This record gives sequence, C-alpha cells and structure tokens, in this order.
Amino acid sequence: MLRTLTCLALLAATVAMAAAAGTFAEPLPWNWQADRQRCPVSDGAVWADYPQGEECIRYFIGGDVEGAPLAIVMLRGDRDFLMNLPPEEITANTAQEQQALADEAARRAGLPVLLVSRPGTYGSSGDHGHRRQESEFLALDAALDLLRARHGIGRLVLLGHSGGATAVAALLTLGRTDVACAVMTSGAFSLLERARMVREQNGMEPRPGFDLTGLPEPYDPLEHVDGIAHDPERTMILIGNLNDKVTPFSLQIKFARAVRRAGHKVRMATYPARPPKFHNLGDTIGLTVAARCARGEL
Repeated sequence: MLRTLTCLALLAATVAMAAAAGTFAEPLPWNWQADRQRCPVSDGAVWADYPQGEECIRYFIGGDVEGAPLAIVMLRGDRDFLMNLPPEEITANTAQEQQALADEAARRAGLPVLLVSRPGTYGSSGDHGHRRQESEFLALDAALDLLRARHGIGRLVLLGHSGGATAVAALLTLGRTDVACAVMTSGAFSLLERARMVREQNGMEPRPGFDLTGLPEPYDPLEHVDGIAHDPERTMILIGNLNDKVTPFSLQIKFARAVRRAGHKVRMATYPARPPKFHNLGDTIGLTVAARCARGEL
C-alpha cells in the first residue's frame, strides 16, 4: 500500500512538473485585464491593489533574493512596437526566456535581480498603451511593497531605461524610502515638451497637451519632484547621450537640475549609444553602474 501511494505521489509530481514546464514555455500574455484567477501569485507574480485599481504584476528573480539586504529592480523601456503583435511573435516572451534574462543580469551584477514587467507587458496585466499614466506607477509602487515583504528584501536599487527610467523617477516621487540607488538611463522627462520636440523633429502634426501615447495628462516626474523623500544616503544617477533622438538629453538635464534644486544628491553622465537614434546605451552600462552603486563604489 505504501509503495502504491509513493508511486502515485511520484506520478503526480511528474505530471505537475510537466504542466509547469509547459506553462513556463508558453507565450506570456500582453495587455490583458486584471483577473485574480489568471494571476499566478505563487509563481512569479503579485496582486497589486492601489487606490485607483489593481493589477497582476509578473516578475522574474535572478540570484538568491530571499532575505537579501539589497536587490536590483529592473524596469524596461516602452514596448509600444511589440504590444500589438501576437504574443507568440514577441521576442523572449516566455517565462523561461525572461527567467534566463534575470539570471544573466544577476550574474553580471553579482547581486540578486528582480526583472519586473511593467503593466501590459511580459505577463503583467494592464494596458501598455496607457503607460506614463499615474495608474502605471501606482501599480508598480504597490508591487514593490509586496515583493519586499514576500522575499524579505532590505533596500532596493532601482534601474530603468527609457520609459523604465521614467517609471523609476515616478516611484521616487511617490515617496519611497527604501531606495539605496536609482539609476535612470535615457529617461523621458518633461513629457509634453518631449512630445512636442519629437513630433516636430519627425514632421508630425502638433498635438499640444498630449503625450506621445496620444493621451493627455501623463504623470510627469518633473512635476512631482517635491514628492521625493529626502535621504542623504541615496544616490540618483542619470545617464544619457547628447544625440538621443527619442528622449532628448536636454530634458534629462532639466530633470536632474530640478532634483538637485530640491536638495537631493544626483549625478549626470553621458555614454556612447547606438546610432541612428543614440538612445540605447552601450555595454549594459546601466546595470554596471547600478551594481557599482549598490556596492558603494560610486
């Protein structure tokens, strides 16, 4: 009888692992409506409630994050050119591939990494077409609280590129006090001014008052600098390229100066980027700087 039960248990475990492996390799959903029944909260997701709504936020862990005194949180840039594709046609759009990216980032950094999917992308619920609205940043803010509690993480190193850098800045303006370092590469700031500049540069019709998403009233971190908590131990670093045609470097400087005037420690640097847009910086410099900042080398 005992042998039979053992065999049944092993069979059940094998079936469960096979099912999990299948799910692990399936395309992650994009732009889906939050639904608790579809949110794998026990397998790389948190259910984030915030005053205006709720989202299922997916994340992928690289390295040993349990009880870590410090962990890097990575937020990626906009994926507007991907969000209208069928999920199976989106590059690296499985949990298996996202896990591999998190593992590689942790290996490079020498620190645990949380690769967090912004709403509407890589398995997180929400509408990526509504990015840079306040709801996106409130959902991420709530998710980070849950992640710290779930994994016993001490402080965070926030790392974001492009729209992810805007998200990092927005999280700071929401008053987070658990951020040791914030590294923002090629960030989008002064969002309506940026929209005007980019439209003009590309010969597009002007749309005063509208972000490049086509939506009015984006949440612009530049307008909420007074919400950043004062912390003399925290370092903020902005890195960009003078020739950036996606997120003008002049507006990155504008944000850095506003932060400095508000009494915060902020650094600004330039770095080579890939032509012709000079937006994506080389050598994974953001991760390198985030790791160095975490180790107290900056």
